[in-house]
Formats: sequence, C-alpha cells, structure tokens
Amino acid sequence: MLGSIIGDMVGSRFEFNNHRSTQFELLTDQCSYTDDTVMTVAVADALLNHKPMGTTMQEYGRRYPNPMGGYGGRFAIWLHRSDAEPYNSFGNGSGMRVSPCALLAHGSREKALSQAAISAMPTHNHPEGVKGAMAIADAIMMAFDHVGKEEMRYSLSRLYGYSLDFTCESIRNTNCFNETCMVTVPQAIVAFLDAHSFEETLRLAVSIGGDSDTLAAMAGGIAEAYYGIPDDIIQKSLPLLPPAFIEILKRAYEQSEAESSKAVLRWLV
Repeated sequence: MLGSIIGDMVGSRFEFNNHRSTQFELLTDQCSYTDDTVMTVAVADALLNHKPMGTTMQEYGRRYPNPMGGYGGRFAIWLHRSDAEPYNSFGNGSGMRVSPCALLAHGSREKALSQAAISAMPTHNHPEGVKGAMAIADAIMMAFDHVGKEEMRYSLSRLYGYSLDFTCESIRNTNCFNETCMVTVPQAIVAFLDAHSFEETLRLAVSIGGDSDTLAAMAGGIAEAYYGIPDDIIQKSLPLLPPAFIEILKRAYEQSEAESSKAVLRWLV
C-alpha cells in the first residue's frame, strides 16, 4: 500500500510533463500525493472499518477536494452525486487504489480478488475496470509469495488476457497518454517485471511517459510486495502525507499478515 502511495508521489510531477528517462530525482519538493493516494486510503479505511466502499470514497474526495492533478472529470462529478451509482468506467482508477485489498487479504488470494472487485464496482463496474483492479491485486499477491517473474508474466497474461511480451524500453519513445486499464495495467506490470528493485520499478514506470503517477502507483504496489521499500525512501515519503493518511497506513500494516509489513510498520509507530 505504501509502495503504491510512494509511486503516486514519485510520478505526480511527471503526469502532465512526461520524463522519458530513468534519470531523475525520486522525491522532491515538487512531489505530492494525488487522487490515487486519496482513494487508496479511502479503500483501506472502508476495509478496516467495514464501511460502504462507494460512500467512503465520496467522503474522502469531498474531504480532500484538491489533490495534485485533481480528479478525473467523470469521477469528480460522481464524488458529489447523492446516489453514488457507478458509471461503467474502464479507467485505471480501479487499479491505482486496489493495493489495500491485497495487503488486508490475510494471505488469501480469493479474498484479495473479491475485495478488489468490490473496490472497483462503485465507479469502475465495466468488466475491464474490474479486471484491471483484480489483475493488480493478483500481481501483488503473487509478489508477496515471491512467485518467479516469468511465471508471473505467464500467469497474469493467461488469467487476464493481457499481452505482457513487451519491455519498457520498447515502448518508451512511442507511448502516449492513456488512462484505460487495458493499456496501463499491462504497462505497470511490465515495469515491475523489467526491474530489479523497488526504486528501479518506479523509475521504469515513470520513464515510459503517459499517466506517470498512476503507472508508478500500480507498479509500486507490486514492487513493495516483492522487494520491500528501502528505508531512505520511506523516510522521505512520510512527511509528504497528511497525519490522517499515516494513521490509516499504520492500522492497515498492523492488521496485515504479510512478512514485509513489519519493516514498514516500524516507520509508522
């Protein structure tokens, strides 16, 4: 979960000013959390406190109305609707907020995928929107289990129908801005598959351009589960978050049964 949030903040300054290289300062005073982080925390809050997913997202969106980059147009309208009906989206908003569903699954893939679908449905009830959330949650669960990367590539491709036979380098100079699950979920997975560390995963996700914050958020959630997060990156990231977000993070990691959670939790107490 924190890996997703850090990815969001790392990519935040490049979302509308793409950087086609892995060479950049990771976290600067120009970085901030975006709607990706706000909704990730909302999903965690809903799961931790058994609250309705949709209304909890709306509450967070209204409480934090001006994150860096703002909210997507249709989502911004949905935030202020009284009925909270989904709008059949297949955008990558379902994938960027899903990491708590894996973190709080207590090792159960079935529970992670069920929670992922529930987290998508309030807005992203299109089959591709639900599938994108489930694919990222499944990748995180495989990463927790340290499934080999080639096995992950094969399994995720077979299960979700995504082509994962490209590399970040092969698309870096031609990739365009795209916010759909169908395009960005495979890209985020490949950024993780191509990398050899948590930090390199974020750098690769940013380097291909496009929706940089969300690509890095999705890839960062997988990379955290596989590699953990270096202490220096955690230390630089936490001051960029509101205390209320850190409190939710603390509670989520306290309830997580993932072995890697202990390393994060010691920074949150």
